[in-house]
Amino acid sequence: MEREIQETQEPKEVKRHYGIVDFERRKHPRVKISLTLEYFRIDSSLKQTGRTSNASEGGLEIYVSEQMEVGDQLKLKVFFSSGDELKSMDVVAEVVWTDLRLGEAWGEYRSGVRFIEISPEDLQTLKDFLMSFTK
Repeated sequence: MEREIQETQEPKEVKRHYGIVDFERRKHPRVKISLTLEYFRIDSSLKQTGRTSNASEGGLEIYVSEQMEVGDQLKLKVFFSSGDELKSMDVVAEVVWTDLRLGEAWGEYRSGVRFIEISPEDLQTLKDFLMSFTK
């Protein structure tokens, strides 16, 4: 006569973790970097200046002197140095988020933009530039 052996599994103890976790959900990792930029809205020819606070292969976080709206399209010229050379890249970008909390109190507005037009050469230059910070 065979006996059935019934296995019982003890419930595993759940380990709780406490703290702040910031999971990166972006397709491209960001590099915190302040770069100078010139921009104008697609529907305007008034050139303005601003700066970035981070950059990735997919877009930028920018600080500019005027409030942007989600969906606004901008032509950007971003300046950066490579060795002894000053380089720039030209892109068309779309505003995907804005931070209204800074506003007039800070004198500049923060927005996130994603690239919608960038030449393969400028994209490669940007990739090479960003990779120099991760080595």
